[in-house]
Amino acid sequence: MEVNLTLDRNMRIIGKNKLGLETVFDTDPSLGGENTAPKPMEVFLMAMGACTFMDVISILRKKRKTVEGFNVKIVAERAKEHPMVFKKAHLIYELISPDATMEDLNRSIELSQTKYCSASAMFKAAGCEVTWEAAIKNSSES
Repeated sequence: MEVNLTLDRNMRIIGKNKLGLETVFDTDPSLGGENTAPKPMEVFLMAMGACTFMDVISILRKKRKTVEGFNVKIVAERAKEHPMVFKKAHLIYELISPDATMEDLNRSIELSQTKYCSASAMFKAAGCEVTWEAAIKNSSES
């Protein structure tokens, strides 16, 4: 795996992978940025969320469950002193499905968090406490 990062302007950085797909980073004006893109630490959280998101959706689909909507929200806490690493991250999974059960969802999340999600594993290996909760809404209730 290889990526390349280049300075766009001020503190705005453009990252590209080998396919040329871009991720843009920026920071607060107080640090020389323009607030035009997520900060690097926000992207870390998004990456963990996307990793487990893809795992859970994939597992549910392998169970032949219908996914009509899915959301993962992450609330995190960072150390107060530098380096300001993540100390805690709490993921809130919300699934909309006409046929998935809480057992299906919980098992899918458990597999993601204990076996498949490399990003969550990296957070945990760095000493971050990763917790989660889940909710399911039957789409016929909408």
